[in-house]
Order: sequence, then C-alpha cells, then structure tokens
Amino acid sequence: MNKFKKKGYKFTLQRKAVVDMLLENRGKHMCTEDIYTLAKNKCPEIGLATVYRTLQLLEELGAVNKLNFDDGCSRYELSQQDKDHQHHHLICISCGRVQEVEDDLLEHLEEKIEEKNLFKVIDHRVKFFGLCSSCRAK
Repeated sequence: MNKFKKKGYKFTLQRKAVVDMLLENRGKHMCTEDIYTLAKNKCPEIGLATVYRTLQLLEELGAVNKLNFDDGCSRYELSQQDKDHQHHHLICISCGRVQEVEDDLLEHLEEKIEEKNLFKVIDHRVKFFGLCSSCRAK
C-alpha cells in the first residue's frame, strides 16, 4: 500500500483485492486468470483488465515477480526483497506442478563468473524441468 502512495498511485479496492489474493496465496505461482477469479469473489466489480494492469504496476513497483515457466502462461508471486536473489523452481513437465527450492547452491559459481568476467552478478533465475515424485510413481 505504501509503495502505491509513494509513487502517487491510488490504492483502490480493486488493487487491494489483487494484493490480498497474492498475500493469501503466498508461495503459489498464480496466473492472471487465477488471481482474477479469486479477487472477483472479494470484489465483484473487478475486471480482468484491471487485474492485468494492477499486476503490471505491482511488477514495476517491485512488489511482485513475473515468472515464466515456459508453458505459455505468466505467473506471479510476491517479491522477496529481503533476499539477495530469487529462489529456484522445480517444474514438472507432466503435471505442471511448481515447487520452490530455497537453497542457493550457485554462490560459488557466481563468484567464479564475477572474477573471470569482471561482472557483478546481481541476481539469477534457475528453472529445473523434470518429473515430480507423483508423476514418477505413475
């Protein structure tokens, strides 16, 4: 809410409904339509275009991350600004399940890249594609 006001944007009921859905579903990787469906229950007058615009604004404000899992659908999650970089994702190529990996095993690799290329790594995103335990058991 403060981010909106600091940048001169109004925190409308529709925007609040979108933010509330992201907060209530923390850790989930929801597409715009998922967020719209949930927000519509709380705010019946909200439109899909408003949800798209709100998510775009939240991304510009750094409050959400837009994720691409190579399935043709953008997904969103709350930004973790208190962390140095994003967590990684495990994506099941059979059922589409997405699991977060909190461990960062790439710090040593980042250091090598920085030294060798005289390049300061600020962030990285890693996606692992495979089969989840449920799909492997089938």
